[in-house]
Amino acid sequence: MAPARKRNVSSAKTTEQRVKTAKIDLNTKVESILESRKNANDVFDILEFLESEKEKDVVNGVNACSKLFCTLLEKKELFLGKLPGEEEEEASSGGYSAEEKYRMFMRHRYNSCVEMLLEHLSHELHSVKESALCCLMKFAAGEGQHPLEDLDWSEHYSFPRELILAVVERLLSKTTDNSLLISRFQEFLEMEDVRYYVMSSIRESVGKVMDKSKGALVPVFQNNVLILMANISIPSKESELTNFMVKQEDKHEDSKAAKLNEHKRVFEKMWLGFLKYKLPSNMYKKVLVILHDSILPHMSKPTLMIDFLTAAYEVGGAISLLALNGLFVLIHQHNLDYPDFYKKLYNLLEPSVFHVKYRARFFHLANLFLSSSHLPVYLVAAFAKRLARLALTAPPTALLLVLPFIYNLIRRHPSCRVLIHKPSTEDEPLEDPYLMDEEDPAQCRALESSLWEIKTLQKHYHPDVAKAAALINAPLSGQEEDISGVLEITTFELMERDLKQSQTKSVPLEFETATQLLKGGGDVLGQHFCLD
Repeated sequence: MAPARKRNVSSAKTTEQRVKTAKIDLNTKVESILESRKNANDVFDILEFLESEKEKDVVNGVNACSKLFCTLLEKKELFLGKLPGEEEEEASSGGYSAEEKYRMFMRHRYNSCVEMLLEHLSHELHSVKESALCCLMKFAAGEGQHPLEDLDWSEHYSFPRELILAVVERLLSKTTDNSLLISRFQEFLEMEDVRYYVMSSIRESVGKVMDKSKGALVPVFQNNVLILMANISIPSKESELTNFMVKQEDKHEDSKAAKLNEHKRVFEKMWLGFLKYKLPSNMYKKVLVILHDSILPHMSKPTLMIDFLTAAYEVGGAISLLALNGLFVLIHQHNLDYPDFYKKLYNLLEPSVFHVKYRARFFHLANLFLSSSHLPVYLVAAFAKRLARLALTAPPTALLLVLPFIYNLIRRHPSCRVLIHKPSTEDEPLEDPYLMDEEDPAQCRALESSLWEIKTLQKHYHPDVAKAAALINAPLSGQEEDISGVLEITTFELMERDLKQSQTKSVPLEFETATQLLKGGGDVLGQHFCLD
């Protein structure tokens, strides 16, 4: 075994030495090309490394290309303007000077390098993908400072929009989850001009792919898009737009990338362009979770989200619960008129609401929506009664939230006290007139009923629930209870609290201490199965 081990160590050293030698050789070739144009053909040797199957060779090749072409861009030794094809160049070689031929040659090699780097964004190894991405962004910065094309100065100035679009299209793969690579790309989104043109590129790419799919889901692509868009945030003030990748002196203040309103406009179009297509259900949830604080505040016209939010609110289940946040913003800050809003909110109250992941968020928002003193009494009574009925089968953690919630509704609307102090006669039928299956709160006859369910909960097995239910026996105080402390309480936390309380008490575990197996003073097993 020892000789084999020595061979392995020797092999590892040989590989390491080979990589170091290759790296030195690459650096030498880069220096030789930059020193003398006679060595221009050495660029082919450098590009060959990009096609290697060895990870280290490819990464070294990327680094060498980065150094070489960034320097050539800076020295303006790449051909400017519309580049003739290499065949066209050879056919009319007499019309170009040696200087122009060299610049064309190097520009073609640069274009080949960019194409290979774009391909490497789909490489199976993350280190290769990351190196390629960073190199391409260096090229983008270089092209921004030293443009290769005649660009429209009224809009794009010298920003390399085409290169950014190509990078974004590779990041938004239809077959590979690029979440790790996109997280690496996030640092570039902190630059104002990069972010502006990335948003524009996302919108363009989404339109192309989704129109081609004819409305069908493209889950991997859509997930990549969502991850990339979720990493984009817009500054709140135009004065904060200070970090640009491409530094430009002339007309910089007129650039669209330097205007906050333009950022908001493109941001808005990007999201609306993405959300107009059908999404997987789990993606609806992800969007709705961040919508109210990461999307709506950055839109120039948040009301354009009305159609998406109302459609989501009609879906039902967790998606409807999550849509409440966005609707709350539009109703309270942008005067959205939603005629059947409370009817839909009422119908969201079903047994599953106590078990969903977003229970705390739902009850927090429901509390806000029902806080207005101008709500009709029948509506508030319907919510109180429905919650009381659902409480009969709810877990203790939910009951510690629901009971104070109901009490607060009654405190805000004293007319609902009739649900507690319901006068009755001997001839009155024992059936509850409340219609649990009625979807319209105006027709459910809640005011004709009473909150007998809370009286029932006074016999609950959990002492905290029984104690909370007993509060209804006495007149309710005018001060509302703060429910924020119980919004997110879990069964584990409840058990931990109960265990801590029980540790102070001495609980007898046996009537008579056992002295031996199956034998005790009054033990039936001991009498019949004694081992003596």
